[in-house]
Amino acid sequence: MNRKLAAIMVSDFVGSTSAMEMDEESAIVQIAQCLDGVEAVIGEHGGRVFNHVGDAVLAEFPSPVNAVKSALACRGVLSTINGVTAANMRFGLHLADVVEVGDDLRGDGINLAARIQSAAEPGAIEVSEVLVRQIARNSPCRFDDLGESAFKGISEPVRVFRVREQTDRHRFQVSPTRSQHKPLDIKPNSLAILPFKTASSADEDQAFLAEGLTDDLTLELSRLKNLFVSSRSATNTLESTDPVLIGSTLGVKYVLSGSVRKMGSRVRLNIALANTEDGEIIWSERIQRNFEDMFDILDEISLRVASTVSGRIEQASLAAARLKRPESMSAYECYLRGIEQHRMGGVTDEHIHRALDWFRRSIDEDPNYGRPYAMYVCSDSGLDSFDISKAERYLKQALQLDPTDPEAHRIMGVFQIKTFGDYEASRRHHETALKLAPCDAYVIGRCAAFYNFVGEAEKAMELLDRAEDLDPFLHLWVVEERVAVLHNLKRYDEMLAVSDALSFQTRRTRCYRASALMELGAAEKARQQISQALAENPEYSTRYVIAQELYQDKDVLRRLIKNAHAAGLPLHQPGDVQ
Repeated sequence: MNRKLAAIMVSDFVGSTSAMEMDEESAIVQIAQCLDGVEAVIGEHGGRVFNHVGDAVLAEFPSPVNAVKSALACRGVLSTINGVTAANMRFGLHLADVVEVGDDLRGDGINLAARIQSAAEPGAIEVSEVLVRQIARNSPCRFDDLGESAFKGISEPVRVFRVREQTDRHRFQVSPTRSQHKPLDIKPNSLAILPFKTASSADEDQAFLAEGLTDDLTLELSRLKNLFVSSRSATNTLESTDPVLIGSTLGVKYVLSGSVRKMGSRVRLNIALANTEDGEIIWSERIQRNFEDMFDILDEISLRVASTVSGRIEQASLAAARLKRPESMSAYECYLRGIEQHRMGGVTDEHIHRALDWFRRSIDEDPNYGRPYAMYVCSDSGLDSFDISKAERYLKQALQLDPTDPEAHRIMGVFQIKTFGDYEASRRHHETALKLAPCDAYVIGRCAAFYNFVGEAEKAMELLDRAEDLDPFLHLWVVEERVAVLHNLKRYDEMLAVSDALSFQTRRTRCYRASALMELGAAEKARQQISQALAENPEYSTRYVIAQELYQDKDVLRRLIKNAHAAGLPLHQPGDVQ
């Protein structure tokens, strides 16, 4: 028997019996349209339909992430069929080892996916815990934990999660602005830092340390004004580790790679710097020291890399770029573990609570370490119980302890608008963030949003152009900002073309697309955009738009909401369109 691991999706039309009883011929046509639409979406996401049972479609995917994306997209397609809504189908997903029998698949995993589907509410996408854990770092959506369920024929209870909404702002969701295969001119004094690896599979629980060291080294080197350092989103996107290919893809002259392993109180790093002309290793080193000396190690690596890449670097310049170091390495380790949970993108609220717990522990270990205060606020803002007064206190503390942290300034800038409507204070913090991180594509792209909100759309466009020059593989939520800017410049046709090129549509881009289409007189197409947004995010309403679109000129916000509401976006409260 041939066995393989596969993500299984079972989707079933809800209420087919009653629909046929009312109008058999229409129901048959309608159900066929739904199943055809679902099968087309499955194929578009790399899946394969391996069986049909009644009105149910059974499909397999080599990628569990694509399986979930497919289920979300299926709901969007259903909303475009006349007389059908997302509630007409339900979905069950599971990751399992299955047996191939010809073109069919068999096994307990298939049965469990079917049981999860049959127990789901109409319109719901419900998923096993096994699959959720597998995709947590790359999830396209947020989940609610439904707890354990007992299913007929399944010997043990199974923990089930329900898709709450599509997530627009995940670290690993990028939207390339050009092809990886289109070479770039090599920039002078340029470097890409590949994500550090753990030294062996036995160290996978230390991934947080590898990521944290990569982040800190990237940030410190990018703050040197005479150095170009490609952003983390770019290096995370690359499929190759070949220095020559990386050089032509990112336009960099050097590539730094490495691995890290922590063994009790000791840490071991293997580091290599290669040029991208021929891939030759310029220098490599194996470092083994006490974990307490980690920041001294980072200083040594930074100095050697910067000196090699730019020819010469002053100690004073390196010191000025240096992040403030914690007094306790336990605090640093807790902070990195918090960042790891935070970057799950709020896949479940459990990840947010874990992140908050680690940040609290970091603060307890070292109350004078500023970074966990700022990131605590960033994580806590994802919960309904967000404490505004505590957030303000923590952000002030973060900036007092480390006024050179660009991300703390950026977060405070957003907080000043959302909480107090203080656009002048927000401007000061965004300007400071830009000065502190002149080559950080992410910071530059996120600051562009501020200038768009205060009516300086041309300035926002300049920043977005700069960010994309620095990094052609930016986070989706940075690239989508161009859609909002073009909408405010009333360049609607160009806006729709830019939106079409995104890796996928978010509820935010669908809102702007609907508004632009209403302005262009294409009301039916506008309604399709909102209909699909609601299929992907059933709780979507004007509440989300008001919370995200922080325009200083409220007439701009009112016009956006008026157009979106006319296209079908539900009002959170009646006064939202006034």
